[in-house]
Amino acid sequence: MISFPKPDVEQFFRMYLITSFAVSKDEKRVVFSSNMNGKFNLWAIDLPHAYPYPLTYCNQTSNFIKFDPEGRHILTGFDRDGDENYHLYAIKPEGGQPYPLRPASPEDKFFFAHLSEDGERIYYNTSQHNPQYLNTHRYNLQTQEDELLWTGEHASTWLAAVSPDESRWIMQKHFANTYIVGYLKEGDELVCLTPSADVDHTTSSFVFIDNYTVLFVTNYEDENAYVASYSLDTKEFRVVCKIDHENVSEIKWHKESRTIYIVTEQSVEDQMYAYSLDQGELQPLSNIPVSVIEQVHVAASGHVYILGRSATTALNIYVLQDGEWTMLTQNRVTGLSKEELVEPEIVQYNSFDGLPIESLLFRAKPEVSNGYTIFWPHGGPQASERKFFRSMFQFLLANGYTIFAPNFRGSTGYGASFVKMVEGDWGEGPRLDCVAGIEWLFENNISERDKLFVVGGSYGGYMTLLLAGRHADYFRAAVNIFGVSNLFTFIESVPDHWKPVMKRWLGDPIEDKERLTKDNPITYLDQMVKPMLVIQGANDPRVVKAESDQIVEALQQKGVEVEYLVLDDEGHGFSKKENEIAVYRKMLQFLDAHK
Repeated sequence: MISFPKPDVEQFFRMYLITSFAVSKDEKRVVFSSNMNGKFNLWAIDLPHAYPYPLTYCNQTSNFIKFDPEGRHILTGFDRDGDENYHLYAIKPEGGQPYPLRPASPEDKFFFAHLSEDGERIYYNTSQHNPQYLNTHRYNLQTQEDELLWTGEHASTWLAAVSPDESRWIMQKHFANTYIVGYLKEGDELVCLTPSADVDHTTSSFVFIDNYTVLFVTNYEDENAYVASYSLDTKEFRVVCKIDHENVSEIKWHKESRTIYIVTEQSVEDQMYAYSLDQGELQPLSNIPVSVIEQVHVAASGHVYILGRSATTALNIYVLQDGEWTMLTQNRVTGLSKEELVEPEIVQYNSFDGLPIESLLFRAKPEVSNGYTIFWPHGGPQASERKFFRSMFQFLLANGYTIFAPNFRGSTGYGASFVKMVEGDWGEGPRLDCVAGIEWLFENNISERDKLFVVGGSYGGYMTLLLAGRHADYFRAAVNIFGVSNLFTFIESVPDHWKPVMKRWLGDPIEDKERLTKDNPITYLDQMVKPMLVIQGANDPRVVKAESDQIVEALQQKGVEVEYLVLDDEGHGFSKKENEIAVYRKMLQFLDAHK
């Protein structure tokens, strides 16, 4: 009998990511952005066959893919080594070198908004000449004429949808992640889609079903988002469909059957429904093959395509035809069955003030468990840990580590009030939620007091540093992945179009100096005494390298054991497979060395 060795880190990371996809009008082709060859490029499959082939070799991440309706080209956007400064490109149907559509400086950002039905005109938002509030342009692909349509002011302003006859637009003004107002623009008139722009609410996922009616998602005067409509004829806002205890995250319109396809969040999992606009009937889609849906496309034929994943299933593209789901891509962990991976338990505990906190608990299998636990505060902070596949989790579980991931206050999926609780409070309530979760682990004999690590990225890296400084006795060591170390320098260094929301999201450096100092990880340098591994992308535009530089330098001066890994060709994440493998191999070595 052959006894195979324990899987190496590389085995868990040789599967690939799919970040977005598009389907051709005739449904004969799917194009997607993936790091199948170790770096991100565009790939294609010709249906009904599913063998992938590359379209680009630029090795950069794409932020959108759009087929020309006449099949003349593919539109996309690429950044440069994770800097998130996406520029607009066209690619021949056969692929090849991307052709730049607009002249741009390296620091300019371009965000696709809409392609006209005849494929002649592209609408886009850009930071060019207005980095904080953004401008909206229309570019004619035939004449190469570019028009400035809108100049943003007072808030980051985005073109979100265009009517079929291109006479009306939907504009969004982004005051905060929990306060995004939608407006309908016709001529010089700008009309709020909801009854009042002065009430905190969000609007998203806009769809014109004709030239005078728009469907969209909003949580106006509600804890959970729902489907609403606005009629330009009657000037009427109307609730179309609410689903009890579920938060609508996205809608897609199928014109031929007048059906709205609805994706909802229900804590750590997604659901999907079909709603007949004429009949008012809501039907759940059955046997959805994933727990979390990342993207949806509904073809004119009525076929539904989704990109999604589950805790033990990697990102894949699926299609629903004749009531059956078919997996179009075959992305899986090499050499391991789904049964060999770990599904999480959904658990709940009460925080310091009685607030219920839902969490995911991944228990290492008994035959490999080493008795140690990793506490994982998620990024965001207005995001959540959900039942989606993380190579890092499954790799660490296979190496014996149990993982606990709480959805502390501020997390999405638990109602609008819960999400707002982190605004102006990054380091008190969420931190105490984490502390209560750690105590719950001890009380329930899941972890021991001398066998706990803390690992986090982005906001989770910030929380890792804050916990390592204010509650060092809980942890053996910490791993900070591009986390904020100094709130004052972070506020000044974020991308320009983030700056209008920073006061509400985090605070004002002068008005809130006392609170920000209290919630600042670098305030607690003297208490940061445990070993630390810091990982940083040199091109990170969100949490710049200086955030990690300053905490590493300060800890080194104090004689604390700290290791620093900088990736020169990465940003706020890992776009290159070799870098990702190197990072997590280093992380495992660090954790094992401090058991």
